[in-house]
Amino acid sequence: MSLNDQIKMLDQGIAGVRKIIPDMPADAGLCRVLLLISETMQSEFEHKLRPHKLNDSEFRTLITLFSRPDGTSTPGELCVFTSLGVTNMTRIADALVKRGLITRGASAEDRRRVVMQITSAGRRFVQKMLPTMFPRLKIIFDGFTDADRRNLNRLLRKLANNLSQLEHEAGDPP
Repeated sequence: MSLNDQIKMLDQGIAGVRKIIPDMPADAGLCRVLLLISETMQSEFEHKLRPHKLNDSEFRTLITLFSRPDGTSTPGELCVFTSLGVTNMTRIADALVKRGLITRGASAEDRRRVVMQITSAGRRFVQKMLPTMFPRLKIIFDGFTDADRRNLNRLLRKLANNLSQLEHEAGDPP
């Protein structure tokens, strides 16, 4: 089923619920649309990674290390940067080490601290892989003007700020 069909079904479902619970905010549908779009975008990127036997979490971790000036980070920092849990990070690190894309070892400054570092093979992989994702990215935002992009970016950051406020009030992430 296409994303547009899913959204049409969602709209019908929201309309049906609003008949029963008229106070339901329209934003409930908007939240679900955002989730559907997010899931579909993730699926699009994983489609490109699948032939390389990588998933989104592994690639996010690799990209994060690639983006660091020295190519290193601790597992805890990577969990924060990638929004992944500690257990997932251990599994991801194991998979990336096994493929030779990163190394994992004790810090030179503090042997108790674990440091992960992208390898030259990992750098080459990212430099080769990332550009292959650009055409799909262009299609995703086809028809968006620069003003549309800026506005979407501003609105999504505003939404992120509101979610951060909820996390702050609750004392921890939802």
